[in-house]
Amino acid sequence: MRKSVRFAASAAAGLLALSSLTACANDAASSTADSGSGGGGGKGEHVKIMVGGLDKVIYMPAMLTQRLGYFSAEGLDVELLSEPAGVQAETALVSGQVQGAVGFYDHTLDLQVKGKSVESVVQFSHAPGEVEVVSSKAAGKISSPKDFKGKKLGVTGLGSSTDFLTKYLAVKNGVNVNEFSPVAVGAGPTFISALQKGSIDAGMTTDPTVATILDKKAGKILLDMRTPEGSQAALGGPYPSSSLYMQTDWVNGHKETVQKLANAFVKTLKWMSTHSASEIAAKMPADYSQGNKTLYAEAIKSTLPMFTKDGVMPANGPETVEKVLKAFNPNIKNAKVDLSKTFTTEFVEKATG
Repeated sequence: MRKSVRFAASAAAGLLALSSLTACANDAASSTADSGSGGGGGKGEHVKIMVGGLDKVIYMPAMLTQRLGYFSAEGLDVELLSEPAGVQAETALVSGQVQGAVGFYDHTLDLQVKGKSVESVVQFSHAPGEVEVVSSKAAGKISSPKDFKGKKLGVTGLGSSTDFLTKYLAVKNGVNVNEFSPVAVGAGPTFISALQKGSIDAGMTTDPTVATILDKKAGKILLDMRTPEGSQAALGGPYPSSSLYMQTDWVNGHKETVQKLANAFVKTLKWMSTHSASEIAAKMPADYSQGNKTLYAEAIKSTLPMFTKDGVMPANGPETVEKVLKAFNPNIKNAKVDLSKTFTTEFVEKATG
């Protein structure tokens, strides 16, 4: 299931060895690693980061930071690994397989009530970047989340953030969580196939999957949460989603390393805010575009509004996330969550950029 992509400071040539992460995200038999041609393999402090889908635009800062050379500029040898769903990235972090995870901030609240201390150290976004799409076949039957009852709804994985948000949208619109069927279909080709075959009636996904669905006319957009405005309309406030989160004990014991990571990511977020979607697309691995550079650039353009420029947690963002989770998650609904322990701005505030 897992993919590993490791880069040295001058390993640009090795990037050609990347297989298509979109097409192969769920290929359990496949594992590719950059050969590190050009030398430099292992230079700097080695840090492993698990990403809930390296090719997803919502998690783009991870690969982009690597491609821009900002990790190596900070003296870090960062190994990026990929899982198709954020919940699997969370599992890898908690089990100690990796030092950091790039996934949704909401996992930090969910983990806290389970007795795990995890915190967001760089907040990439202030909107989910997610889109609820309806299959062309079911478009006449689903015009809002009120119509979720009795439907099969696609999510990346059970217990994932797409699962959380789907349940919230249902409950908010009068549909109980036991009145529809969540179906784990991943992202990319597996999601699109499920939509086309009728395995799901609708589902929540991100770009570039959304752009491909629209291009293939396999479905239409029901709810768009790729912008702060879309987040406000659907969720009632800013919804900090994609982030770098780490175990609090590890953060406290490796502050110098965490600061370097924050420096690198903040540089990337600032770079993204001053460059066009096509310029960003040009920096990403060639196979992320799946042979359609224009469509890939459009996918990035649609999602860019979700990103922060400085990595700082948006005001009232944690409260919105807590409200969403409390609406359907009995563990959190009946628990006292200390939001101050779910994120820190210590490192992004000091970040050079």
